[in-house]
Amino acid sequence: MALPLVASKREALGLRILSAVVLVPLGVLSAWLGGPLLGGLTILAAVFMGWEWGRLTDRGHFGAGGMLVATTAVIGASLAAFGWHTAGIGALVVGAAARMIWPTREGGASLWAAIGTLWIGAPCIAVIWLAADPTLGRPTVLWLFALVWATDSAAYLVGGWVGGPRLAPRWSPKKTWSGAVGGIAAAALVGAITANILGISMLSPVSWISMGLSATAQLGDLAESAAKRHFGVKDMSGLIPGHGGLLDRLDGLLAALVLAAILTLASGASPVMWS
Repeated sequence: MALPLVASKREALGLRILSAVVLVPLGVLSAWLGGPLLGGLTILAAVFMGWEWGRLTDRGHFGAGGMLVATTAVIGASLAAFGWHTAGIGALVVGAAARMIWPTREGGASLWAAIGTLWIGAPCIAVIWLAADPTLGRPTVLWLFALVWATDSAAYLVGGWVGGPRLAPRWSPKKTWSGAVGGIAAAALVGAITANILGISMLSPVSWISMGLSATAQLGDLAESAAKRHFGVKDMSGLIPGHGGLLDRLDGLLAALVLAAILTLASGASPVMWS
């Protein structure tokens, strides 16, 4: 049994690498060019994430309730892409409220569906809003993408190599404290490199903020794991080979984007330039 298990792990890792080879350049290109490309990809992501969440909360069935989740997320992202960010947030709130009272299949969960509407739509609006800054939009989005990717990769590798106590065995049995620490350390390094590229001190707050966003991303990952446990599924879908669904791949990024947008809105400046 050992050899098939090793082969299976290698095959899974190979699929993860292959998916990353496709997705990472696409993410970098969209962040670099911004505008219609980023907006279009964000709207497309909202479609698939809405589909996944709709199926999850209706126990594998995608019907009118799931369509409402996906449509609301798409409307919110589309309004943001045209520069109407506040209207996009308003559309999400209305859509989530409507999903709360929408009839659901037996075994479905309207509250979970409504929460998911906000969980999917708010980060879509956040990334478009952050990228719209003519000066700091590009570095901010690239920084966020890089620190979340670094967090995911380091947590996966360090957790696998070091092992140790489980982080949250009830929700995600494979995640370890060592992996969480490794992910945060990797994000701090990304923050220091970002500061250096932007010509500011490597001891600037960006490294500390990167660590906080890394922890937030990992909490987002755990939150989705808790949702999957609740509904008794392993993956959101089989959309991405080696990763499961789009939400399985983007769960941490969704949480980090929302927090970064809140910090930017509260301070009036992107966190990459805090001093």
